[in-house]
Amino acid sequence: MGYTVRQLRGAVADAVRAPSLHNTQPWRFRLRDGGIEVTVDPRRALPATDPTGWGARVACGAALFNLRLALAVAGTPATVRLRPYPTDPDVVARLEPDVPRRPTPTEQSLHGAIARRFSNRAPFWPDPVPAEARWRLGEAARAEQCWLELVIGASAVNALAEVARSAHRVLERDPAYVAERVDWMRSEPAPDGVPAAAGGPQSEPQDLLPQRGFGGRHRAPGRDFEPEPLVAVLGTPGNTGTDQVVAGQALQRVLLTATDAGLGASLLSQPIEVPAAREALRLSLGRFGTPQMVMRIGYGQPGRATPRRPVDEVLDLPVVPA
Repeated sequence: MGYTVRQLRGAVADAVRAPSLHNTQPWRFRLRDGGIEVTVDPRRALPATDPTGWGARVACGAALFNLRLALAVAGTPATVRLRPYPTDPDVVARLEPDVPRRPTPTEQSLHGAIARRFSNRAPFWPDPVPAEARWRLGEAARAEQCWLELVIGASAVNALAEVARSAHRVLERDPAYVAERVDWMRSEPAPDGVPAAAGGPQSEPQDLLPQRGFGGRHRAPGRDFEPEPLVAVLGTPGNTGTDQVVAGQALQRVLLTATDAGLGASLLSQPIEVPAAREALRLSLGRFGTPQMVMRIGYGQPGRATPRRPVDEVLDLPVVPA
């Protein structure tokens, strides 16, 4: 027996809560021969920001992880094949029914965090992240065959911050990149893009880490955004399309683990988007493999997730004969 349309709709309602560059939501979901397939939606590409499709594949991997959780919690877990069709690379995964079982406590906890997770672009409080929570974040990445490097110490954070600021300057010099970001800023209610209310404060010259300008509020001149952020870098052994889908699953598991621990997080992808900066970041960490995402993690003010498109807008359902 394969999955049904009803099971697909239920799981996709959770899958679409995943993060994506500029909240473009570059995914689609379909039933095919009883399996659920996750595909990249090329109509939501970001040619200037994401010319290689790296960001879309990471986002689809994050959606895939939510889909896995939703199916597991419903008692219908899946076996997953990543990029199953060599001739159709836009299909990032195919899920087929596995042996029914009860969900694990971890699956239940992470699934419960899906609706509460959001990108917190506001400054975090100075409260340190406890060692136990840091360990949980690292274990979450390892569970998905990735590594998570917590950047500890002023010199290490400053080195990463310089790479990030340099990458940010390179990107901001590209008019197409800036225009693309502006296209996805939302001043009125919308089912996609980044609302100004979720954009966080505007970046200031003295900030340690760069922030994308999404129309957020200005703050008092000279006030530091965050004096001592906890910064983490997520990486994979390689950098194939499959590695990027794996990175997306690990990213979402880390973000949900942070949410379950009462932590907030936001993503800094500028050092990943510039190839030279990505390599400089890898060298500064002394890591083999490929950095796939940089994150700020900490305790902060409660907030709400940005809007998502209705489930029916991202489904490709089988045609029923008349």
